Amino acid sequence: MTSLQQKLDQFASPLEMLRSSQMGPYQFPIPAEFSNWREEQRAWREGVALMDQSFHMTDLYVEGPDVVAFVASLAINGFTGFGEGKAKQLICCAPNGYVIGDMVITALSDTLVNIIGRPTVASWVQYNASLGKYDVTCDRDERKLDSDKPKKTFRFEVQGPDAWALLEELNGAPLDSTGFFRMGHITVGGETYRTLRHGMGGAPGLEFWGPVEHYDQVKGLLLEAGAKYGIRQVGARAYGSATVESGWWGCVFPAIYSDEAMRPYREWLPALSYDGMASLGGSFTSDRIEDYYFTPWDLDYGRLIRFDHDFIGREALEKMADGPHRRKVSLVIDPEDALAVYRSQMGEGPKGKAMEEPSAHYAAYPFDTVSTADGRAVGVSSYLNFIAPDRTWVALACVEESVAAEGTPLTLTWGEPNGGSNRPTVERHVQMPLRGEVTGWPFSKSARASYRAA
Repeated sequence: MTSLQQKLDQFASPLEMLRSSQMGPYQFPIPAEFSNWREEQRAWREGVALMDQSFHMTDLYVEGPDVVAFVASLAINGFTGFGEGKAKQLICCAPNGYVIGDMVITALSDTLVNIIGRPTVASWVQYNASLGKYDVTCDRDERKLDSDKPKKTFRFEVQGPDAWALLEELNGAPLDSTGFFRMGHITVGGETYRTLRHGMGGAPGLEFWGPVEHYDQVKGLLLEAGAKYGIRQVGARAYGSATVESGWWGCVFPAIYSDEAMRPYREWLPALSYDGMASLGGSFTSDRIEDYYFTPWDLDYGRLIRFDHDFIGREALEKMADGPHRRKVSLVIDPEDALAVYRSQMGEGPKGKAMEEPSAHYAAYPFDTVSTADGRAVGVSSYLNFIAPDRTWVALACVEESVAAEGTPLTLTWGEPNGGSNRPTVERHVQMPLRGEVTGWPFSKSARASYRAA
């Protein structure tokens, strides 16, 4: 099987490979809408939303007596006391200290964990397990887009102000009073399932999962009991926009494409893997692939680093710790500039890149330049979404500390240089400015008060 490294060797640079890839944005293999994406967005703010997470994520089960020590050796965050019934982010860096990505890890027992999310970190974990340094084995349950096999589990998230009342009604009793990102149990239709407490858009929520054979029954019971609460199923369009509300940078460009220390991994990773096929798009262009990498501090993960254990990237991060760091912010777009892009689609004259609602993503890794009023580039944005309840376009951005204060005016350059790239998702267009104002993250005020605080 051809490896990622063999594929890279056919190009002048990794950036050439990524920019010429024909892949579009990350896909969620569920209906685009169940009702309409605007009301589906509103549901997790004002009522109750059902998010079906059964198909778009990779599940990697890692088992063995060394499992906690193994995952700790890959994680910048600490795993002291981690065990059955606990969950957290698993944040991984390359030896050079730049972020590979993050996934959610849940401890199903003291010797079995499930790592859930986009495929990138799962592949990195699986590769390191294959080196045989720890007594662990891996069982990979691919996301639906990468396999014809049925998924092993269903995974539902129920979220919104009315979510808890609905879930307790289904459970037939008060639910476990678990803290944020803690696991518990719920009984639905006489069967007991594991739960994880969190909220994608910052609203109250609970995620639970079980055997895929129970999918239809459990979903039916959820919809039946949720009818009186006005439950709405969330389709792919609305689901993809939740990241801006929660402030989670879900499409971290992984630091795997350069650096000789990562060559053995690139020689192991198949060319047809997600990161072997991924595309790079947007207005930000550089000849240095390192300019697309992020440090943990860029993504607000610096506060989670624990230098109390040995892990890949520790030495590099210790050297970076006292240096300048960028900050993650929300950028609220001037409605007149958004309207200018829409107006350009009609009549004669140059057209800007169409802004798909609610998520204006057209590559696996979108990167747009963020600049000051005088044109100085100060950061990048990888998410541009329309938030219907707030009636505004919002970008999630990573910018220099000097321009990160709330109220700072910044401009996002929308569209690609030279008329656009050759990907099927890109039409011929001209670049247009989207002026904005820095605000805090998460953008959702309720998320700042609950999700962010936790």
